Amino acid sequence: MQIEQEIQSTKFEDNYHKAVVNISYTYSWLNSVFRAEFEKHNLTPQQFNVLRILRGQYPNPATVNLIKERMLDKMSDASRIVDRLVQKGLVSRCTNNKDRRAVDIRISDTGLETLSKMGVEFKTREVLKNNLSEEEAGQLSNLLDKLRG
Repeated sequence: MQIEQEIQSTKFEDNYHKAVVNISYTYSWLNSVFRAEFEKHNLTPQQFNVLRILRGQYPNPATVNLIKERMLDKMSDASRIVDRLVQKGLVSRCTNNKDRRAVDIRISDTGLETLSKMGVEFKTREVLKNNLSEEEAGQLSNLLDKLRG
């Protein structure tokens, strides 16, 4: 559906303004689709992001600073997110052997199982593939990369 129909407005300053509105609207739309999937597993999008980062590091641990660097939402409080994941038993904290001031965070078996279940239940490509070909998805990704410079 066209952005004009979605927001019931045609008043854009120019195509740049329209593109920004469309990107913002689409971000919100994607968030709501994904949020429904995350809620089935009692996760937030930010917690899911941290679990994916830790799975990428597995079996090696990560520090909170490494997690912060790699998070999609740079405004997130990574320490608080890790605390919640520890409470849920999805990650563990332990003292770094080389630097006793540093804390290592590692995804737990339960965290790995949760991501595995989510991967079977929900494929991100399913959200896009009804409306975009794989080639178009690649073009969109390239345009977004170009936008960020």
